[in-house]
Amino acid sequence: MLDAVVVGAGPNGLTAAVELARRGFSVAVFEARDTVGGGARTEELTLPGFRHDPCSAAHPLGINSPAFQAMPLDRYGLEWLHAPLPMAHPFLDGTAAVLSRSVAETAASFGPRDAGAYRRLVAPFTSRWDTLARDFMSLPLTALPRDPVTLARFGLVGLPPSTWLMRRFRDDRAKALFSGLVAHVIAPLDGLATGAVGLVFALAAHARGWPVARGGSQSISDALTAYLKDLGGLVYTDYEVKRLDDLPPARAYVFDTSPAALARIAGLGRAYDRYRYGASVFKIDYALDGPVPWTAEEPRRAGTVQVGASRQEIDAALRAASREGRAPDPPFLITVQPSVADPSRAPAGKHVFWAYGHVPNGWDGDLTDAVERQLERFAPGFRDRVLARATAGPPELAARNPNYVGGDIACGAASGLQLLLRPRLSLFPYNTPHPAIFICSSATPPGPGVHGMSGHNAAKAVWRRLRQSG
Repeated sequence: MLDAVVVGAGPNGLTAAVELARRGFSVAVFEARDTVGGGARTEELTLPGFRHDPCSAAHPLGINSPAFQAMPLDRYGLEWLHAPLPMAHPFLDGTAAVLSRSVAETAASFGPRDAGAYRRLVAPFTSRWDTLARDFMSLPLTALPRDPVTLARFGLVGLPPSTWLMRRFRDDRAKALFSGLVAHVIAPLDGLATGAVGLVFALAAHARGWPVARGGSQSISDALTAYLKDLGGLVYTDYEVKRLDDLPPARAYVFDTSPAALARIAGLGRAYDRYRYGASVFKIDYALDGPVPWTAEEPRRAGTVQVGASRQEIDAALRAASREGRAPDPPFLITVQPSVADPSRAPAGKHVFWAYGHVPNGWDGDLTDAVERQLERFAPGFRDRVLARATAGPPELAARNPNYVGGDIACGAASGLQLLLRPRLSLFPYNTPHPAIFICSSATPPGPGVHGMSGHNAAKAVWRRLRQSG
């Protein structure tokens, strides 16, 4: 009998398996797709030689993950590559604000009226980032805080809505960039703890940047898998699990799945019926004949580019998708240009590029024209660079990854109390009503992102159970 079986070979499932194998437990992972990766895969979606990331591409939380930092993933091929700028946010007047490794450069891009306010906002946390990240991403009750004072101070700043935090700023440049940071978790700007979301992304950039993985996000998953196998773990792909009887006997079962799939497979009835799924995205992967022709200079050097003319425009787009049940026009776009940092992702002189805008859960329309009209506002001539495109709306995203219910790439609405207490109101979120069954997906704290910390935290709950049961 195995000690643990993990269902789902996304970054969280693989991390949970590695953490258990490192502690001497026998582990096997079962994945329905023909390759590992979940939200961290790389495929030729458009033309030969253009390697795209179907989901996550830039990894500020990955490079800052305490779980990943404790593993020798570089020995297994994981290499982080950095664009000259982590992120840029262009405006219609041809200028841009930036999120730089340098706090001073970032603050200066906001203009003289807000530079000091930004420096004062991040100053209490930049020198304590590693400890804060560990404390923040390990909650709840998986580890005692190493610096409870800084964590409490962060909570006072971050727990209110981001709209409160942005009152510190006077001009729209800082407000727009910070609003875009909050939008990475598809959360309306006035939601609980959205200030913390934006602040975490900013601090992560100042600490270690927003890199891509050399060769694509698949490199993260492949490195975790190779390390797991060296530790004696087993990985089975192309193995769909429809019920527990499909799995070998084990002392514990760990699910890197949506709560809905967990309940269905494990026979947990209506245990997660109150769990809410949020808005989705419409994503386009592009093969380009050259770099994106941004009007502003800074986005040409950035790995990630946020595209929204103002805080009001970003807020309206988020409200439309999350609360009003319609696709926004113009949409707010999050875009990534991996080949700025990693030219190997495309043939010489060519580029890969992806963009997504928010749409309602389950929306079945086509946002391509609205996305490209928005891009043309900030990069005139963009359409002339397009060699090929691959589009994916909510139905396609859900078909590619069953965790994305209705196309929700966050595996659950990141709003209200559910941003902090997921997948249900419990101090032990990785446990389920069955004592031998656990959940480790992005539906658990600390939530969405390729960082493995949900798997790391869940593994702690599992090994405590295994040791108690002898």
